Amino acid sequence: MRRCWSAAMKRFLIADDHEAVRSGLRAVLEQRADWEVVAEANDGGKAVAAAIESRPHVAIVDFSMPRMTGVEVARRIRDYPLQTEVLIFTVHNSGLLAQQAFEAGARAFLVKSDANKLLLAAVESLLLHRPFCTRSRLTDLDRKPSTDGERCHELTAREQLVVKLVAEGYSNKGISAILNLSVKTTETHRAAAMRKLEVSSAAGLVRYAVRAGLIDA
Repeated sequence: MRRCWSAAMKRFLIADDHEAVRSGLRAVLEQRADWEVVAEANDGGKAVAAAIESRPHVAIVDFSMPRMTGVEVARRIRDYPLQTEVLIFTVHNSGLLAQQAFEAGARAFLVKSDANKLLLAAVESLLLHRPFCTRSRLTDLDRKPSTDGERCHELTAREQLVVKLVAEGYSNKGISAILNLSVKTTETHRAAAMRKLEVSSAAGLVRYAVRAGLIDA
């Protein structure tokens, strides 16, 4: 049964696999009398489920989480009629990641090192349904990206997710169960990613995932 909250309260979801980060964000947000954190999640799948259940006004989602990236979380939230604004929260100061986030349906992109100065401004912008992006990192999209950035951008969203799960230690069977795919389809995505990245082993995918920010080092 869906819970009910006061219409006057602004509701938030925090999704990050580090409890200390979630606690810090909660403390900042709940300084406002009419703001309330109604749900937390420590991986991408739980974040999507929590968003569907709690229907927050704003979801603050870490980019690098277990099982599913923040960008994939944003994409799945967008696919539901939730009217939840998504802020991608990341340690990676990358224009390419910002572009991927906005293409997936997120409306804000904030680097964690800027949180002390800009978190409240980003949230207030989202509550007005206005986009927000940290600094001027989107100008990086006009520059020649690094090799890793180019390769990251070449992978489809599903290929990136498969690479992330490989790097987290899941087998093809385990990945198939998480993504609700056949093992053959998972193998196809994995092979396509390896071909595009020009790697020949799982270790190569892990190295790429760390460089691209898909998982924490």
